[in-house]
Amino acid sequence: MQDIARKLLEPFAGAVTLDEGGRLAVRKPAALAGPATDKLAWAAVFGDAATLEAARWLLWEIGQEAGVRPASIHDLYLARGRGEIHGFTVPAINIRGLAYDSARALFRAANGLKAGAFICEIARSEMAYTDQRPAEYTTVLLAAALREGFRGPLFVQGDHFQVNAKKYAGDPEGEVGAIKALIKEAVAAGFYNVDIDTSTLVDLKQPTIDTQQRVNYERAAELTEVIRREQPAGVTVSVGVEIGEVGGKNSTIDEQHGFMDGYRKALAARGPALTGTSKISVQTGTSHGGVVLPDGSIADVSIDFDTLKLLSRDARERYGMAGAVQHGASTLPNSAFGKFPEVETAEIHLATAFQSLLFDHQATPAAFKAKVYDWLRENAANERKSGETDEQFFYKTRKKAVGPFKKEFWSLPEMTRASLGAALEEQFAFLLKALKVQGTAETVARYVKAPALRRTEPAAAMAAAPDDAEAGE
Repeated sequence: MQDIARKLLEPFAGAVTLDEGGRLAVRKPAALAGPATDKLAWAAVFGDAATLEAARWLLWEIGQEAGVRPASIHDLYLARGRGEIHGFTVPAINIRGLAYDSARALFRAANGLKAGAFICEIARSEMAYTDQRPAEYTTVLLAAALREGFRGPLFVQGDHFQVNAKKYAGDPEGEVGAIKALIKEAVAAGFYNVDIDTSTLVDLKQPTIDTQQRVNYERAAELTEVIRREQPAGVTVSVGVEIGEVGGKNSTIDEQHGFMDGYRKALAARGPALTGTSKISVQTGTSHGGVVLPDGSIADVSIDFDTLKLLSRDARERYGMAGAVQHGASTLPNSAFGKFPEVETAEIHLATAFQSLLFDHQATPAAFKAKVYDWLRENAANERKSGETDEQFFYKTRKKAVGPFKKEFWSLPEMTRASLGAALEEQFAFLLKALKVQGTAETVARYVKAPALRRTEPAAAMAAAPDDAEAGE
């Protein structure tokens, strides 16, 4: 009886094979850009447990063979810290709903612009409400890249691996332990870029900046040590840290010094050879998701670009990092994005606007959207505030429906998904150009070397295949 892995490879018609020893070979790379990859991606998300494991292993190995490998952006960022490269801002794009089609749209845009300096990320909170654990997320990105013929390092990032302040107050070690477990899971899945967020532990009531930031930098150093212990041979995971909670008060140069000086000392105490952070997230006026007005429009945001420029320059010149990171930027007006590379912002994080496109685009079936909103009325009613309009309520809560409706998103009619993908591709292309990352594939290739990290075929992949091992679309 054929094993599950070989059953899953049948749609490739010999273009991808497994030998008797379980060694995978890509014999016709062009076949990866076809519907066989769609079927494998579906199996990796919606198959039974054994099929999931086999499909995810296959996509990892195909990526290793074809030249799409999860990688760390650390060396590129250090080169920026040395002043060898400049003039662009790396977009970190959160893929939430319709993940496979959304990622395909991003890779199409990147291919068209020869862009390589971009990140795909997912936050701790997003993993829960989008129903995407790290192994699935990496796999879907690999499948999308292969499907669109993208080649090169794939930067997958854990965004906001954030300590919950309320849980920390009740059980500090338990909450930090949960982040450590997530780091282990994520790095094992190919997340070679991790943003630690212990900024929730900053206590502005303390009398000095050092005491305000102390728990933040000590816990950040502790989690950095965990990352260094978990990273595979040949990979230096890019670590991000944060000094100011997004949506809070704007960060200052003194806070950056207080955090970084304390972080470096705390990290050195844990091991003199431990590599630290390559970027630092700051607050300059944005909030996650933007602020929605009663009519459903988004309130204007004023970013302090002078502070962002100052903090980025200081991060490079004083600490050798790539610069500062801006969160909560996707709902800014289009005219704002060109300012980020002008002030040498290292990285910006973008999420909500892409989610909004999926829900608000004219191609999204009205019946599907109504079904989602009915579900929200029942299942998110406790999140509705007094006086909140429907527009405000749905805008704020509809992200919570991404996970429960994941399979239905993926199963939307092909024409619908094509229209949404085209709109996303246009939006991604605009951002890649505005942030000046077109043409950066060559720069990435010069500084980033993604080692081959082959994985042993899982035992489940060698088991007898069930009748439905070849998942449908």
